[in-house]
Amino acid sequence: MAMTLRLTDDEADALRARADLEGRSMQEVARQAVRDYVERESRQDLLDRVLDRELPRYAQALERLGQ
Repeated sequence: MAMTLRLTDDEADALRARADLEGRSMQEVARQAVRDYVERESRQDLLDRVLDRELPRYAQALERLGQ
């Protein structure tokens, strides 16, 4: 699926500089950034869901440990 990504001049310059430094295309660097973001946020969402479910079960014990 194709999409258009509109960047400011500063963002495009920074992306171009990074891509040049790595010897990769701007598209490759941008696509990797999207993959990294999705993976990181997905892990955080999973952790948040687990903590929301499990912390109440252990709230009393955690409170006692904090005293």
